[in-house]
Amino acid sequence: MLTLLDLGVLRSVEMEDDVVVASITPTYLGCPAMATMRDDLVHRLNDAGFGRVEVRVQLDPPWSSDWITDRGRRALRENGLSEPGNVGRSVGLSLGPTRRNLYCPRCGSPRTRLLSEFGATACKALYRCDECLEPFEHVKEI
Repeated sequence: MLTLLDLGVLRSVEMEDDVVVASITPTYLGCPAMATMRDDLVHRLNDAGFGRVEVRVQLDPPWSSDWITDRGRRALRENGLSEPGNVGRSVGLSLGPTRRNLYCPRCGSPRTRLLSEFGATACKALYRCDECLEPFEHVKEI
């Protein structure tokens, strides 16, 4: 559904001598998908004929949901996930509920309600559409 490039996680791919060095940035510190993303990247590069591959984790600057490509945003919508809005700035700490203007990825209605700030993973929130009554996950803005 999404490539690491579409998600904005793949930061660079370079050759250092005879080694392909790829840098990736987690969407969240402690993201449980990092090992899988690293392994998939190594396998894809090996399958493409690159024998020596190194994957580096780059934490600075931290990942931003603004790095998701237009193709990635479209893939999220087409697969029933609500795409994050643009951040364009630092996100401040707030102890109150997060206010988001979003639309149901199934019917397009803006009438949605937060069910849980945490979905299946920490990078998603769980919502329900008040129009079609379907639950959906929203990829959080970071």
